[in-house]
Amino acid sequence: MNRQIISLCLIFVSILVFFFLNLILGTISIPIQSVWNILFNTVDESDIWQNIIWKSRFPQTITALFAGAGLSISGLQMQTVFRNPLAGPSELGISSGASLGVAFIILLSGSIAGTALSKLGFFGEVAVSVAAITGAMSVMAIIITISQRIKGNVILLIIGVMIGYVASAIIGVLKFFSNDEDVRAYVIWGLGSFSKVSGNQVNTFVCIMLVLIPISFLLIKTLNLMLLGENYARNLGLNIKRARLSTIACSCVITAIVTAYCGPIVFLGLAVPHLCRTVFMSSDHRILMPAVALTGASLALFCNLIARMPGFEGALPINSVTALIGAPIVISVLFGKRKNEISA
Repeated sequence: MNRQIISLCLIFVSILVFFFLNLILGTISIPIQSVWNILFNTVDESDIWQNIIWKSRFPQTITALFAGAGLSISGLQMQTVFRNPLAGPSELGISSGASLGVAFIILLSGSIAGTALSKLGFFGEVAVSVAAITGAMSVMAIIITISQRIKGNVILLIIGVMIGYVASAIIGVLKFFSNDEDVRAYVIWGLGSFSKVSGNQVNTFVCIMLVLIPISFLLIKTLNLMLLGENYARNLGLNIKRARLSTIACSCVITAIVTAYCGPIVFLGLAVPHLCRTVFMSSDHRILMPAVALTGASLALFCNLIARMPGFEGALPINSVTALIGAPIVISVLFGKRKNEISA
């Protein structure tokens, strides 16, 4: 237990370190003392530096923190419900539904309205967010309806994957009939970014996540019971159908909101739960839930920092960074488990 508490404290410290590094480092480096002065308004600093911090870096950093925590919690919930180590936030087709909604609004805007959505500024960003939420929630409604009629988690997972394939096929057709500018705007959105959330959108995003993440913590006891298997959980008084429905709904809503604001972020939801199970050597969700939330936030901040490191023109696609970091984590964890099984 002491080792787990120490690990949680170290992860929390890493969040603070990465948070400040995200504010300090970038195309323009700002001294740490100046960042401190700007955050706490102790001394007047350059207006340019203040605009960089408050209008660009701080919204991007706080978005990365909550998005990483949310996706990691969502991934843990999916892996527990489906008892599948490869389950993640996108496996039920929620991200694909959001992508399809965005594809309709972006890829058809130029053809129908004659003006690319990317040229509409704030209204275009709002339209994309609304389309992503609508698409994700539509798929979630389908998944919840199906989950009430079938008992097998495997079947539900397969249906989610098939929904993803159907969405990808429709998006491919839309791309074929769209102009180059709209296709480029959609591809850029699909690469994912924590910098798309700005202004009042940050407040909305943070408020929503401050509601959803605590709700996820209320499901800790339910998730622990589901680990025992359906028969044991049912004998202990758990309503399996209701528990599965509430967990899937919570995970889907978190994924939908993050995808709407940041684009489809890959690998965080899949990699972080594996990493935490290895580090904390526990399957108890009373430990894993706060662990994945903190680790996901720390890893997202680290990925955002790498994407914006000085020397790069602009910023790297966040999905490229999360995949380069997340894939080795999953592979190393799986190899570590295999090695332990052989030695045992």
